[in-house]
Amino acid sequence: MSDIGDWFRSIPAITRYWFAATVAVPLIGKLGLISPAYFFLWPEAFLYRFQVWRPLTATFYFPVGPGTGFLYLVNLYFLYQYSTRLEAGAFDGRPADYLFMLLFNWICIVITGLAMDMQLLMIPLIMSVLYVWAQLNRDLIVSFWFGTRFKACYLPWVILGFNYIIGGSVINELIGNLVGHLYFFLMFRYPMDLGGRNFLSTPQFLYRWLPSRRGGVSGFGVPPASMRRAADQNGGGGRHNWGQGFRLGDQ
Repeated sequence: MSDIGDWFRSIPAITRYWFAATVAVPLIGKLGLISPAYFFLWPEAFLYRFQVWRPLTATFYFPVGPGTGFLYLVNLYFLYQYSTRLEAGAFDGRPADYLFMLLFNWICIVITGLAMDMQLLMIPLIMSVLYVWAQLNRDLIVSFWFGTRFKACYLPWVILGFNYIIGGSVINELIGNLVGHLYFFLMFRYPMDLGGRNFLSTPQFLYRWLPSRRGGVSGFGVPPASMRRAADQNGGGGRHNWGQGFRLGDQ
């Protein structure tokens, strides 16, 4: 048990709480401690009955059963792997920036869920984080099942097809990819690569709540490749190791 505790405490803080909630809420529903009917995002209940907790519980809940258990475990693995590597990599030392990314993606997914009557939001949020990681490490070669190898930028779409095979739907994965792309475009692509204004910035109250730590990555995130090439051509100073690749399935 001490080994499990050490492993759990080694997970970055925001990912650790997210991971714990994504385990605890389905378990509560499975044990019948609270009826799962209270966990779904039902627009009528949220908008007209003022059951304001539903967007949050729908983010953590997943109906685990004989037909859905494998899909749940696969996405729980994706949550742990990619959120950990993003929080400890590109966002290292900047928990406020990472929390802001999650909040932005979550709000977009909740709005989309209400408009499209999506009752569960766990997979879209995980996929949005995976998409951001894939874009920040887009040229990294990753390995998937059966030894297939490809660039990380294709990984969200490969997983979309994989989840379709085991789950029979792509809407959740597609919404997650689109929301992740929206964040990446507004935060990195548009201001850094296209010279546009910066529409997204972390609110100051998040910095007061979660102050940046010294020794973290200087300037969170990874600029698009064209911006990095321009910096190199201009003789830019020290370069940072913005992210660390890995082979999917490695422990």
